[in-house]
Amino acid sequence: MKPSSTGKTVRYTFDPDKPRELTAEEVAQLEALKRRPIDFSDIPQQRIDDTWYMPGPLRSLENKQQVTLRIDKDVLEFFRGTGKRYQTRINEVLREYMNAHAAPGHKR
Repeated sequence: MKPSSTGKTVRYTFDPDKPRELTAEEVAQLEALKRRPIDFSDIPQQRIDDTWYMPGPLRSLENKQQVTLRIDKDVLEFFRGTGKRYQTRINEVLREYMNAHAAPGHKR
């Protein structure tokens, strides 16, 4: 590792072709870790019958319609910045607006 300093930040770079040698003290600390028991007390008990599954889409794709929509650049950048499925989040915001302005008892 080669330390470099810019201001208060110290950065290290690692050259995998030239790893540094561990000191005797560091080797002893690693060996001590091998003998130390692992504390599992903070992990909740798991039920054996739990099933893992992949969740499906939030809403049926059959209900979706492709449209061309002009959105302000900053609004689009905001939603894109929230990660994958940003179009779904835009749809949910529009749905909340629709529900807030729909006639009473007409919520979907």
